[in-house]
Amino acid sequence: MGFQQGVSGLNASSSNLDVIGNNVANSGTVGFKAGSVLFADVYAGSRVGLGTQVAGVSQNFTQGAVQTSTRALDVAITNGDGFFRLASPSGEVSYSRNGQFTIDKDNYIVNSGGLRVTGYQVGANGSIAGGTPAALQLPAAAMTPNATTKINAQYNIDSRSTVPVTAPFNATDSTSFNYQNAVTGYDSLGNPHEITNFFVKTAANAWDVYQTVDGGASSNIGSLTFDTAGKMLTPAAGTLAPAAVPLANGAAPMNFTINLTGTTQFGNDNAVAKQTQDGYTSGSLTAFAINPDGTVTGKYSNEQTKTLGQIVLTSFANPDGLQSKGGNVWAETAASGQPLVGTAGAGTKVGSLTSGALESSNVDLTAELLNMIIAQRTDQANAQTVKTQDQVMQTLVSMR
Repeated sequence: MGFQQGVSGLNASSSNLDVIGNNVANSGTVGFKAGSVLFADVYAGSRVGLGTQVAGVSQNFTQGAVQTSTRALDVAITNGDGFFRLASPSGEVSYSRNGQFTIDKDNYIVNSGGLRVTGYQVGANGSIAGGTPAALQLPAAAMTPNATTKINAQYNIDSRSTVPVTAPFNATDSTSFNYQNAVTGYDSLGNPHEITNFFVKTAANAWDVYQTVDGGASSNIGSLTFDTAGKMLTPAAGTLAPAAVPLANGAAPMNFTINLTGTTQFGNDNAVAKQTQDGYTSGSLTAFAINPDGTVTGKYSNEQTKTLGQIVLTSFANPDGLQSKGGNVWAETAASGQPLVGTAGAGTKVGSLTSGALESSNVDLTAELLNMIIAQRTDQANAQTVKTQDQVMQTLVSMR
C-alpha cells in the first residue's frame, strides 16, 4: 500500500494554490492575464491510478476592462488579440499587453523595464516607411522652418466701391486704394513677415492688386476682372505670382504665389472669407498623441503637427504557447507560432489603440477566492488520504 496518490494530490494542490495566489497578487497589474492549472491523471500499466500531476498552466488571454488615464503615453489595446512588440537595447524581442510607457533619456518610448516600443519609422517624405519594425525614438531636434511658397485667399471685393480719388497708388494713403488685407508669411530662416495686399478699383469690373512686405516698397502684382455676376474672370487660373522679394536678414528671397480662386465682386462689404499660407517658423516638440491606428503625432510650439512613427502590434496563432518572462512580457516559442506583425485599426485582428487608457488585469477576484476554497478543501482531502493510509499501515504492522 502506498502514499503516492495522496502525496501527488498534495503537490498538485500546492501548485494550484500557487497559481491562484499569483492571480490574486496580480489582480491590480496592468495587462496581466490570469492563469489556471491543468491537471492530468497518472497511470503506470495498472487499473489503479498513481495520482495526479500538473500538466501545465494555461493563461486566459481575454481582454481585461479598459480604464481611462490622464497620461498620453498610457495606451490600451482594444477589440483585438494583439501585443505590443518590445525590443531590448541589444535587440531581443518580447511582447506585452501592458501599455504603461514613458520616454527614456534617449527619447525612446519604453516600458517600466526599459524595453523599447517598436514600430515603423517615418520616411524622408514624411510618410510611414514600413519595412522591419524598429525601436521608436522621438526627435530631439526642433522642427526646421518652412518658407512661405503659397498663399490661398478668398475675398469679396465690394462692387459698390468707386475709383479712388487719389492717384497713383500709395500704400500710406488710404484714399489711393479701396481695400487692404494682411497675412503673416515666413522666410527660409523662419522669420515672420507681414504681407499686405491692396485692391485698387480701376473700372466697373476691374481692379489692380498691389503688395508690400513689412511695409516696404509696393509693387503691382497683377489685375483682377469680374463678369456681371461677380465671378472672377482673370487671372484665368486664379493665381498671381509676385516677383521674389529680397531680404536683408540673411534669408533667401521670398518667392510665393497667391491663389485667389473663389474671390468675388458682390455688392457687400470688403471681406476675407478664407486666408491661409504654408510657411511656419521653427518649433520644438511640446506634446504628442497616439492615434487608434498606432500613428504617433507630434505637436510643436509653432502650432504644426507631424507624424513621428507608427506603433505596430503582433498576434500569434496560439497565444497560450507564449512563455511568461515576468515584468509583464512574454516571449515567442515554437508552440506559440511565429509572430504576425500588423498595424492597429478598427476591425483588424490585432485591435486598435486607445490613448489615455489602460487594460486592467483580467483576474476575477470572486472566482479566485472560490477557487482558493476549493483548492483548500482538495488539499485537506488529500491530507486525509495520506493520514488514512498511515493508519492502515500501522494496523497491518501491529498484526504481525
